Amino acid sequence: MNSPYNTAMGVALDAARDVASLGDIPVGAVVVDASGNVLAVGRNYREERSDPFSHAEIEAMRAVAGDRGTWNLEDCTLVVTLEPCPMCAGAAVSAHMGRVVFGAWDEKMGALGSVWDIARDPHVGFQPEVIGGVREEECAAVLTEFFAARRR
Repeated sequence: MNSPYNTAMGVALDAARDVASLGDIPVGAVVVDASGNVLAVGRNYREERSDPFSHAEIEAMRAVAGDRGTWNLEDCTLVVTLEPCPMCAGAAVSAHMGRVVFGAWDEKMGALGSVWDIARDPHVGFQPEVIGGVREEECAAVLTEFFAARRR
């Protein structure tokens, strides 16, 4: 898929690969501004910090909000290698993230179209634009390789 978010997804993929080498589930995320400039990079820290909430998306959004001094990220795009889980999808909605772009679909915990569709729920109020499948095969391969290695 040709997407204006291919470059940002490449940065997220690099973060995912880095965290895989540390033993955490390889998910990477970046927040970009309207011009595509990377404002923050996040990765999973759940194992390293023993923090169940330390998902890549949360880390990236928290960094941008802190730098800007505002929780409202409506003019930003979250780019993540895996479809966000319910917690992260809810956080993106709560942060008024203008757009969420992801790579691989998550048929077990995906909350932006696969299992649930939190961003399009009429009860949530703010609804970010959602784009899935950007560099999908590459994003899925990082996860597949990680879990195959763990099973060996």
